[in-house]
Amino acid sequence: MGKTDMNWDGVPVRIKGFNKLAGGGVLIIIILVVILILALSSTVNIAGDEVGIVQKKLLGRKLPSGRIIAVNGENGIQADMLMPGWHFWKFPWMYKIDKKKDLQIKDGFVGLITAKDGKSLPLGTVYAPEWEAPDKMADAKYFLTEGNGYKGPQLTVLKPGNYKLNTSLFEVKQVPVLNVKVGQVAVIKSNVGLQTESRLVPVGSRGVWNKALGEGKYYYNTEAYEVTLIDIRQIKVSYTPEMEQGERAIGQPNKPIDVRSQDGFTFPVDVRITYQVEPENAPKAVAEIGDDELILDKVVTPRVRAVFRNNAEKVKALDYVKSRTVQQDQSLQMLREDLAKYGIKVLDVSIGTVGDEKSLGTLLKTLTDREIALQEQLTFEEQQRAAEKEKALMRTVQEAEEEKRLATAAYGVKVADEDKKKMIIDAEAEAEQIKLVAEAKAQAYKMVSEVVGPGNAALLEIMKLVATDQIQITPDVMVSGGAGGATTDALMGTMLKGMLDKQAGQNKNLSE
Repeated sequence: MGKTDMNWDGVPVRIKGFNKLAGGGVLIIIILVVILILALSSTVNIAGDEVGIVQKKLLGRKLPSGRIIAVNGENGIQADMLMPGWHFWKFPWMYKIDKKKDLQIKDGFVGLITAKDGKSLPLGTVYAPEWEAPDKMADAKYFLTEGNGYKGPQLTVLKPGNYKLNTSLFEVKQVPVLNVKVGQVAVIKSNVGLQTESRLVPVGSRGVWNKALGEGKYYYNTEAYEVTLIDIRQIKVSYTPEMEQGERAIGQPNKPIDVRSQDGFTFPVDVRITYQVEPENAPKAVAEIGDDELILDKVVTPRVRAVFRNNAEKVKALDYVKSRTVQQDQSLQMLREDLAKYGIKVLDVSIGTVGDEKSLGTLLKTLTDREIALQEQLTFEEQQRAAEKEKALMRTVQEAEEEKRLATAAYGVKVADEDKKKMIIDAEAEAEQIKLVAEAKAQAYKMVSEVVGPGNAALLEIMKLVATDQIQITPDVMVSGGAGGATTDALMGTMLKGMLDKQAGQNKNLSE
């Protein structure tokens, strides 16, 4: 083992070298620890739903006058933000990091943007022009450099969604989206665009647009574009003490219209009106008047009252009551002409109760009495006409009966005449028959007489008559004496009487 060198204070040289080496290691460790501490203290973690707004404190230039956002590393709030993730060397003594949650525009809302930095707006303008690419506008550095963004209110809006926005540059206010419902239109009065002298202007110009927006949702800057919603359905208004369902009130309580007639009577008139603002006329109505309430309160109601009062002044009270339909039609025509100037279409006007007991009690009683008398007169006239009709009917019936009887009699005469002719024809036929029979019998008798002799022939004929006609053989004439001639005479007399009686009976039947 060699000799250990000793230094002047007695410390071995080898131990001294080791100590120097150990001291250098400690220093390195200290430096590393310091670096680690500095690294850890300068590390920033940005969550997925956050952004980091960076403010530089040192080692940068001063911001130009009038600027509040740095784009070239100047001291102050930086345009560039820290996106989600780990970021190193953001020393607290040099940078201040504010973590901000993503901006969320809720459904049914729209974000109105105001830029706190940028170029000055052109003279005569209040809102910065709309960006064609809103996502580029959201990039603060691009907005302030290449984008040449303007300071102040922006026409560009943010629709519902999440946005990573530098809120030190952009201030956002959420307002309800423009929602045009069924039965409505939205009339837009634009505060931006080309200025014209007209009251109604084309869409995109400054002023009231001549075309209304229909049903739907619109993402407009409702401060740059003033919106007036107009009801385009039929609107019923009642100027009566009581309202019907669906009618719009004109005050509390509703009141009828008081009118004054030509003869000095003042009385209330119940009036109902139905009108409509059609979609194509809505811009005109808004430009001339305003919203729905102003249309009713400032134009419709005053015109309705004026028309009814003016018309009442031209007629007497009783005539007004009696001519309600005429007043109704006349008022409808006048109101249509008057309100059409404002883009209002009058659909119907109706008059209800006219006057009351207090204002027109006496006149209404007179009118009622007159109406009753008129009805009674009409009833009497109607009864008279009915009686005349009944009388005429009875006369017609009687005439018909007479004509019927005459026709029946004439027919009877004709029938009798025909019966008479028939009887004559029958009698002539019977006589002819008798004649023919007699002639035939005579011829037969003649032939018999020639054979048996006239006396015997006669006796045969008599016997036939006795057999066929059941002639009484006992003579009705008593014969005295015993001569045969007398007996024959008696028999012949009896037979002759029977024949005469039979002939008499036949003649009687013919006469009947």
